[in-house]
Amino acid sequence: MSPDDHSDFLLSCRYGDIDDINAFIAHFGPAVLPSIRDDNANTPLHMIAANGHTDALALLLPLLPPALLSAQNASGSTPLHWASLNAHLPIAKALVAHSPGPGVDLIDIKNHAGRSPLGEAEMAGWEEGASWFVEVMNLGEGKGAEGASADEVADADDDAPIHLEIQDADGHIANLTIHDPPLPPILTSPLIIAHRPRSRTLPTSRGYRHLPFQKHPTPDG
Repeated sequence: MSPDDHSDFLLSCRYGDIDDINAFIAHFGPAVLPSIRDDNANTPLHMIAANGHTDALALLLPLLPPALLSAQNASGSTPLHWASLNAHLPIAKALVAHSPGPGVDLIDIKNHAGRSPLGEAEMAGWEEGASWFVEVMNLGEGKGAEGASADEVADADDDAPIHLEIQDADGHIANLTIHDPPLPPILTSPLIIAHRPRSRTLPTSRGYRHLPFQKHPTPDG
């Protein structure tokens, strides 16, 4: 297979030409697909994701090793970065949902500019995609021991009783449990020690400036 064959196939992926993609696979076989990259280390998935070709993605995903979903180009960007930069939500969902694959871990990968796919969505002003990324990341936090989500566990902690140790002037300690009412002023004494679980606060992402959309991009990132 010549370099020209590589280039032609990448162009077919860029423009979503299903007939040419099928013809290439029929001639050379799927085993060669993971090795195809351009001079900037972009894979066929980068080209498809950047331009939103869901049919081409559905065709290639079963033929590619899962590791290729997290493949980074010369700028450190994955196919999900490019889908995010160009606001292709169906592509982003397909990449994250593909099994076997990295799943939600794809959202954590940062390029050389220090931006994750979520960061690219914010930079491009793509609110729908940014909201979806955050939702998926929160769901990926996992379940508690009783099957409750992390957020549900935190909410349960907020309603938990307050356990107090009260020390009088003679040094005697008494234990007290308060269920719902707020602490009365007298319990603000330095002699009172309150123990209550704290709920976890998730970090938020910073916003970035908007980048123009390109119909058939060849991004540097």
